[in-house]
Amino acid sequence: MIGQRAAAGRGTSTPPGGALIPFPTVDEVSRHCLSDDEPESVHIEVHLPGRVDLARLRAAFRQALQTHPRALMREVPGRRHRRSFAWELTGEPDSEPVSFAGRGPDALARARARALDACPPLTLSPPMRLEAVELDETGTATGTGTVLLLTMHHTALDAPSGLRVLATTAEQYGGEAALPVPGRVRPDASGPTTGGTGRTVRTRPVRVAPDARPAPVRARAAGNGMLQLDLPVPRRAARAGGLPLWTVNDQLLVATALTVGRWNVAHGRPAGPVQLTMPVDDRPRGTEMPMGNGTRLVEVAMAADDPRDAELLLGERPDPAAVARLLRTTAGRTRALTSVHGAPMGAGADLLTAPLLPVGIRGVLTRGARWAAAPWTSTALVTNIGRVPYALDFGDAGRATAVWFSAPARMPRGLSVAAASTGGRLHVTLRWSRALLGDAAGADLAGLFEESLAAADPTADGARITQNNHKGAS
Repeated sequence: MIGQRAAAGRGTSTPPGGALIPFPTVDEVSRHCLSDDEPESVHIEVHLPGRVDLARLRAAFRQALQTHPRALMREVPGRRHRRSFAWELTGEPDSEPVSFAGRGPDALARARARALDACPPLTLSPPMRLEAVELDETGTATGTGTVLLLTMHHTALDAPSGLRVLATTAEQYGGEAALPVPGRVRPDASGPTTGGTGRTVRTRPVRVAPDARPAPVRARAAGNGMLQLDLPVPRRAARAGGLPLWTVNDQLLVATALTVGRWNVAHGRPAGPVQLTMPVDDRPRGTEMPMGNGTRLVEVAMAADDPRDAELLLGERPDPAAVARLLRTTAGRTRALTSVHGAPMGAGADLLTAPLLPVGIRGVLTRGARWAAAPWTSTALVTNIGRVPYALDFGDAGRATAVWFSAPARMPRGLSVAAASTGGRLHVTLRWSRALLGDAAGADLAGLFEESLAAADPTADGARITQNNHKGAS
């Protein structure tokens, strides 16, 4: 049965409308751990230079959903003593998922606030909504044009699934089929590697130091904050033995580790050990891409081989040689981790969600296991889609000029970093739990991340913060 549940999550087959699909392991764990204080939402922003026609957009999005019928699903209601959660494929939306979010200088900020604060319900199909925001004609921090903001419930769908739906929407809206999308290519673990696989970290990962607000104030804070950066794409290092010494993904991991270490030192907390959760996605990118939560999570230990490098890395200006050594170590670990396939959340999660007990009891056990494992939860989540593989061409509304997305930042982690590149620019979103950081502290952390990424890329030429804080600075 466990194998059948995993296969359903990978989308190896597409049942007809009205069919029931048992929750895969990832979906069930997420469903058990939902909290009103920290909505489990994923948001994607596609920035277009022109205006979209709302009626055409609605028709195109509906056609895209029918092209990917696994996205047209809702949770089947049931009692706590049932043996499994299930998705029901509906074939048609239960309500209109596309809306016009208005225009004006604060329309985008309000739409982002909704994306972070209000998940689409799992009881309505599809568990996503698409809002079109027209930017101010007089010009704003993001220019003029249209922003398409897709919000999904992460219990049902992940960012690559949402991006694939948007790509199909663009094809339907523009009236032209997109070019075939090449599949993902994962390097094997051969080539220069150091530092092992990163699987055997036995020490408790360090937490991101909270801001200076009193603990009772932080405890009462709800939701997530968010800030977006528009950066140059770091240049890849020279190749050695047919493989790059490190990738942009490795640079993002190192930049996050440097950010956490330097932030903690500045706030009187231990700098490490830092451990980062990295989603790995091996699905194809064409229209046959399975919908759902198709990534597996791996843990990357961000420790230098030489303990003496710690001081060199955490100075006001990280030592370039020490950074290069950490990049090479990280590259070896990520190559080893991504080349080995495994269960999306490990054997323990498969056991917890096996349909041997009613879902109510499994929920209690899952939440208890999550609480017990909290001290060993990784320091932060780092998700990198890489170069967006779709043109996202909306015809007379133009091609996407930028794509941002964000992942939930629930405690005890409290921090997620998400990146995608479009048109030679790296679009990074830092999202944090308000129980950890206020907006002002989040902006400071984002500035530190920008500095740390520049330290991992000597060619960085000055990034600029292009988006405002979610709900403004506190």
